[in-house]
Amino acid sequence: MDANVHANDPREHVNEEPRNDLMDLMNGFGGMSLFMILIFAIMVIIKFVISG
Repeated sequence: MDANVHANDPREHVNEEPRNDLMDLMNGFGGMSLFMILIFAIMVIIKFVISG
């Protein structure tokens, strides 16, 4: 009795895209840092304009 079963090895990761997790982490950290620096600079400019 042959059941014609095609079991896939879960370690193959056939649908997984190759990614560089460290580079993703560095890009996210750098992008968020630049965003926060930009917000800080805008707030400093607004403070000087209001108090000036």
